[in-house]
Amino acid sequence: MYYIVNFFSVLFFPFSIIISYRLVAILRNIVYVLYTAWIKFEFKSMKGFVKYPIYINGGKYMSVGRNTIIGKRVLLQCWDRYEGNMFTPKFIIGRNSSIRDDSHITCVNKIYIGDNVRIGPKVLITDNAHGASTREYLDINPIKRPLYSKGPIVVEDNVWIGEKASIMPNVRIGRGAIIGANAVVTKDIPAYSIAVGNPAKVIKFL
Repeated sequence: MYYIVNFFSVLFFPFSIIISYRLVAILRNIVYVLYTAWIKFEFKSMKGFVKYPIYINGGKYMSVGRNTIIGKRVLLQCWDRYEGNMFTPKFIIGRNSSIRDDSHITCVNKIYIGDNVRIGPKVLITDNAHGASTREYLDINPIKRPLYSKGPIVVEDNVWIGEKASIMPNVRIGRGAIIGANAVVTKDIPAYSIAVGNPAKVIKFL
């Protein structure tokens, strides 16, 4: 499938010079549909739409709702074992949501993202880290430290997460909340609020 998609990508380039952008976009969407049909079998459940390429580890723990779009170069990881430790991860995203290009979601515990959620480009959502914040781990190569989760992440319906934001473990983002670009969310964000900054703080209720 990799070679097929690359073939069509190269094939479409000269056509973009002589035919309309609209037709090229239609042809590109056909390729994405074919790619989705191929890669959907790596997921526990895939009822959405995937752009080429994405990178998946542990897809059997991932469920994607109807009409949800996953953008290009998104990295999705569910770890059921790491450095000898076992986990039972679960990643669920609801209907009509989107994850924009170059985002990274990594899970060893649980990440739940609701319906109608907009996740901007280059967003990090992680329920884990390499080792707890203790002195004993600092003499170990970071990649060798055991994965550790402080708790699950819940993003409720109709949330908008801005570009390059980071959502850290053990937080809940309430319904309709807006997370500003570059924000680092380390604590719960109430429903219908706007949060910005590092660490993210609520600046307004709507």
